[in-house]
Amino acid sequence: MMQGRRSPIWHPFTQHALQGEMTRIVGGEGAYLYTDDGRRIIDAISSWWVVTHGHCHPHIVRAIQEQAGKLNQVIFAGYTHDPAEDVAAQILKFTPSGLDYVFFSDSGSTSVEVALKMALGYWLNIGRRRTNVAVMQHSYHGDTIGAMSVGARGVFSTAYEPLLFDVSVIPFPAVGCEQRTLDVLESVCRTKSPACFIVEPLILGAGGMLMYPARVLKEMKRICESLDVLFVADEVMTGWGRTGTLFACEQANVTPDIACYSKGLTGGALPLAVTLCRADIFKAHYSTDRRRTFFHSSSYTANPIACAAARANLELWQDGELRERVRSIANLQERAIAPLRIDSRFDNVRQTGTVTALELKSADSGYLASIGPSLQRLFSDRNLLLRPLGNTIYVMPPYCTTAADLDEIYAGIREAADLLA
Repeated sequence: MMQGRRSPIWHPFTQHALQGEMTRIVGGEGAYLYTDDGRRIIDAISSWWVVTHGHCHPHIVRAIQEQAGKLNQVIFAGYTHDPAEDVAAQILKFTPSGLDYVFFSDSGSTSVEVALKMALGYWLNIGRRRTNVAVMQHSYHGDTIGAMSVGARGVFSTAYEPLLFDVSVIPFPAVGCEQRTLDVLESVCRTKSPACFIVEPLILGAGGMLMYPARVLKEMKRICESLDVLFVADEVMTGWGRTGTLFACEQANVTPDIACYSKGLTGGALPLAVTLCRADIFKAHYSTDRRRTFFHSSSYTANPIACAAARANLELWQDGELRERVRSIANLQERAIAPLRIDSRFDNVRQTGTVTALELKSADSGYLASIGPSLQRLFSDRNLLLRPLGNTIYVMPPYCTTAADLDEIYAGIREAADLLA
């Protein structure tokens, strides 16, 4: 692009009136991104939570290159291919026992849409139609209409309110309020008979990196199971090691009825998502009556190149050293954030697995906190890719990140507090 020419691109979650020229990235390797003017940026949020092993991991890159020369795309209705079959077979070995079928899509939002449609179709097809959905306060499940409907109402969705359907909201299980959450969930399940309860296990991402314990997750699943409500785990962000285990549900020893996985599914190389479900949900749609077909698809369902990347990613996860690396990153994060727990400029310093978060004390809070743009500019000037959620700063690095990288990241956070708190 010629210097000085305005780009026609409309960027996501970007207020162009407040942000100048976009940073031009020309390469990536490991935990780093490289700009056209020669700067090295530490990717402290895994490029919106997708990059697990690092940018341009050679094993995944080779898989993409090889597949691109064999088969790059084929309709997935009535046809199949080895990369998809391999991914489906392997992911069922990794995920909690009791999930039996794999439906492919292309993003976290669409994996949630698929989950909601599976749940509603299940109840209709077994002759017990249900239309209500229970959700957790402050949740975020994506930006398509169904995903927005089951997410928190607010700045993300105000303009689109006429399109959204009503839901039953369960309060977030804040410290000391866990029993109220469970009581409300039980009451809603008894009185509203929702088709499903959808939840982000252990960490609510875009809602502010809010964290709650595995024992609450386990009890929520018990309540849903006892009252015949489908339990949907949105592990789009929490999957692939982020919470310290491969999937967050492992820590509560629960198997969701429906589960959504994306982001790290390909190691962050290409867009791909899957929605997994129990056998009886599939069987409720299995019929010679074509009206009971599961009516969902996208043109690129199970794209062979994306599936080849996912297959390569799953091969990496078979190595025990990678899981040890996840534990190592969690330990490094714990040590790095420890000094900030006693720093009076920060509130609610917290960690789950490889993810840390805190609130920088400011005059206002929340996603639109006035300090947010200043924080983002400051981090950018220091060659750190950190994207605060208002006054909430979080660190979610690739697993190849070093202790020295983390030192630089947290030095930047402390400097931001010096300048802005």
